[in-house]
Amino acid sequence: MRLPDAPIICCISEGRANADNFREVRSSILEKIKIASRFSVNIFQIREKSLTAEQLFDLTSSAVDAANGQVLIFLNDRVDIALAAGAAGVHLPSCGLPVDWVRRHVGSGLLIGVSTHSMEEAVSARDSGADYAAFGPVFESPGKGNGVGMMELASVCAAAAPMPVLALGGIEEKQANEAIRSGAAGFAAIRHLNKLLEPK
Repeated sequence: MRLPDAPIICCISEGRANADNFREVRSSILEKIKIASRFSVNIFQIREKSLTAEQLFDLTSSAVDAANGQVLIFLNDRVDIALAAGAAGVHLPSCGLPVDWVRRHVGSGLLIGVSTHSMEEAVSARDSGADYAAFGPVFESPGKGNGVGMMELASVCAAAAPMPVLALGGIEEKQANEAIRSGAAGFAAIRHLNKLLEPK
């Protein structure tokens, strides 16, 4: 398994699934995955923190089927469920399992992405065996505060090379183009891409 060619465009699920609305949100996520490739979205990251392991497995394995090889499915944090469900990769939060530990245990069986918030974290992710890092917030974003800006993004991309770095935080179309010009291999987004992929 390998990452898509640049630009890498990663839609992160909205995190609103729970026991009460699981079927509804599951259906919405699967529909978004089915149309993702039409909008050049090539990674879909499932980030649903309020679901049980059983529900996460159901959602992730169904997402893999819905993607039909057109979009890579990543699961946030849960290495065990990502492996069991046949996901392409796992995305580790900055305070999650150590990248090198995961790499030793999964080998090449999973792609590994990591959330990073500094140059040091991005370089460490690369040196520990991550396949890519999401870095941010680059722009101001609700819940994440002020962005660090384009110069910092460019510095992180250069320092972490050749590992791909995805810009994260406050990304819409204009900001995505700026990020890619600054050296990012692509971008990850919640609000912008979920709105784009919403079935009409």
